Amino acid sequence: MKRIVVPVSDALVGAIVTLDRRSDVGLVTQLTQQLRALIASGRLAAGSLLPSTRTLAADLAVSRNTISYAFEQLASEGYLKLSRGRRPAVATQLDDCTLAPVPAPRRDIVRMPGLSRWASQLVSTDWPLSYQAPMRPLRAGQGDVREFPHAVWARCLRRNVLRRSRAHDGAINRLRLRHELKEYLQANRGVRADADQIFILPTAQAALSLVAAILITPGDRVLVEDPGYPGAASAFRTAGAGIVGATLDDQGMLYPGDARPPKVIFTTPSHQHPTGRLMSVGRRLELISVAQRGESWIVEDDYDGELHYDGRPVPALQGLDRQARVLYVGTFSKAMTPEIRVGYLVAPAPLAQTIEIAQRHMGLIAAVDVQEALADFIADGHFLSHIRKVRRIYRARRDHLAGALERQLSDVLAVEIPPGGMQLVARLRDGRADSAVVERLADSGVYVRSLSSLALDGKSERGLLLGFAAWRESEISAAVRIMAASLTVGRPSAQARVRAARPT
Repeated sequence: MKRIVVPVSDALVGAIVTLDRRSDVGLVTQLTQQLRALIASGRLAAGSLLPSTRTLAADLAVSRNTISYAFEQLASEGYLKLSRGRRPAVATQLDDCTLAPVPAPRRDIVRMPGLSRWASQLVSTDWPLSYQAPMRPLRAGQGDVREFPHAVWARCLRRNVLRRSRAHDGAINRLRLRHELKEYLQANRGVRADADQIFILPTAQAALSLVAAILITPGDRVLVEDPGYPGAASAFRTAGAGIVGATLDDQGMLYPGDARPPKVIFTTPSHQHPTGRLMSVGRRLELISVAQRGESWIVEDDYDGELHYDGRPVPALQGLDRQARVLYVGTFSKAMTPEIRVGYLVAPAPLAQTIEIAQRHMGLIAAVDVQEALADFIADGHFLSHIRKVRRIYRARRDHLAGALERQLSDVLAVEIPPGGMQLVARLRDGRADSAVVERLADSGVYVRSLSSLALDGKSERGLLLGFAAWRESEISAAVRIMAASLTVGRPSAQARVRAARPT
């Protein structure tokens, strides 16, 4: 490290430049940053002359090119004026600028420029933070990445990176993947669409944001399931919509008959989030009829529709639509691995052109190499093979979790066994606050979600959302033992209560 006092003019007296050759930051960048700070602070006054490149290079023991590059950068930023045959001068127009650093205000009087309505609505919800819990049992909404065929996926990626290095046509929705998805969704989910109605997006949440952007005018009403997926309510709320909750029964979403028709109806009919309930065919037809009469759109989120365990999967609601009212949203992140980061949107034909323009405008574009690799992964049969495998595994884990809860916590929790999905609901029998239970379990190392956090009012539901797909049976057993120890402390066991109730 060399430390010197820059000489030559009165304006530079006391100005210290320090260059550290051991730093990862280059000498040109160091010199540029320090001279910029000296000028901005006023220690190098407007109009004052700097040393020549030769003089300063000698003083700092660096090459003249180093000095020249720094001077040229500062000149391009407007800090210096360079003239052939003359020493660099600090720009005179800086006289009119207040460049000296402003002292940081006290924390209690900080004033920030206002946020947009969109940002204000977004930060008013805590749902993104609630999904950032550590990846520990029994976190919900995740599959087991250990069961994913990473080697096969790596070959698909490698092959397409090499293929794509030789050609690029600029299409953001890859035609091969669109065709493969069309065939897969038609055969396995009953979705009816042409390839050009399918849009490939970074996530399913991106699809919801895109839909909200093109459909919602501030003041529109959106009907959502309550409790339901908070990401959907957030996407529509931040677009300016008023959110209205629809209650659930054992057949799924109940449309409020006396309600004014909403602009959008959001639903998760294959496995309702979070309860896992399956919407009946009658209820699906009712929603489509409501949408047609009231000129509403239906957004169907089929986030884990492939993962059905009891009987054959029920076809998507979109397949029943004959009036182009349903927008179908899906994702690869649940059935494959979250790192895929690819979702998709199947749009009604009349909206396709608008959605393509909006997708480009909003920059909601999935990586091209990943899209091409996914096309191969599906075409070669790897996707269906993986789905069949994890269906068998996840069903066994669901049953194992339900059985363990029944044996050890039946007097505390009432378990609802879903026909598919990645999680189940266990309702608290004693009415205690589920948020307090979640905190208590987290302190013990078990991470679950409170059902009340998924209700619009944050109060009407009491229960726990427990994930089973990501956890092996030994991990589930250990987590349930911890839960039993935590939730039954200070409470007599069921057997003890029976003995106490017997007449002496």
